[in-house]
Amino acid sequence: MRPYRIFAIGEVLWDMLPTGKKVGGAPGNFACHCRKQGADADVISRVGDDALGHELLAFYRSVGLSTNHIAVDPDHPTGAVDVELDADGQPRYVFRDDVAWDHLQADDGTLALLQTTDAICYGTLAGRRAESLRTLQTMIAAPPETTLRVFDVNFRAPHYTKETVLTLLPSANILKLNDEELPILGQMLGQTTTDPVVLARWLIDHYRFKLLALTRGEHGSLLLTANDMSGYRSRPVQVADTVGAGDAFTAATVIGFLDGRPLGEINRTASDLAAHVCTYPGAMTP
Repeated sequence: MRPYRIFAIGEVLWDMLPTGKKVGGAPGNFACHCRKQGADADVISRVGDDALGHELLAFYRSVGLSTNHIAVDPDHPTGAVDVELDADGQPRYVFRDDVAWDHLQADDGTLALLQTTDAICYGTLAGRRAESLRTLQTMIAAPPETTLRVFDVNFRAPHYTKETVLTLLPSANILKLNDEELPILGQMLGQTTTDPVVLARWLIDHYRFKLLALTRGEHGSLLLTANDMSGYRSRPVQVADTVGAGDAFTAATVIGFLDGRPLGEINRTASDLAAHVCTYPGAMTP
């Protein structure tokens, strides 16, 4: 069987950690982890024509990720985010504004390419500007109906709005979020329940998601479909930081779902990979 064709759409950037810069950005992280699991995964994004941009492209090539669909923008700098870590290794992100990935373009070649995909993954950051939100909507609409459309909400205040979320939700058939994002989404949608399973079930029923993936930090993770649910908690690990753990979880979940594996097996594999990522600084692991 051919490798799954997967595209991640949105931000590629540098995480400026206290220990130095690391490659980051959820779409790039997701695509790299999909590649490590045998998928034919690529990123659709933009970098600046600057030292950070060329270094980022060189890194992706070094780990086997194609850069054919990462455009070089002569007018805007490469994206970066200043990351502050608390005592538990939890990150706080400060994103730089008006950078290259804020100016995605959906040309005819890109739209034709998206018609060959098994899955696409995107989040709210890629739509933080009106221009890029329109472009993102065009890209999401391009693949065939059978393509998995994975909405990893990735809320990063103040770079999302209720309007952006409500624009992107109906197009998705898989929803990925964490236990801090779930109640925020519930409030946006007028739901008052504090029970995460009840709220997750409501989301599945209301939006007809094929799968909802909820990560809960040290409390493990839940995967839910209309007819099934799996909870799993990895064994404790020595946490360096949690940067990129959710992206690794999403990648393993999407590959497992495309494979048609049992929900419990998908959850176990995805959670153990995310825990492994937490043992290394930054989003990329050996």
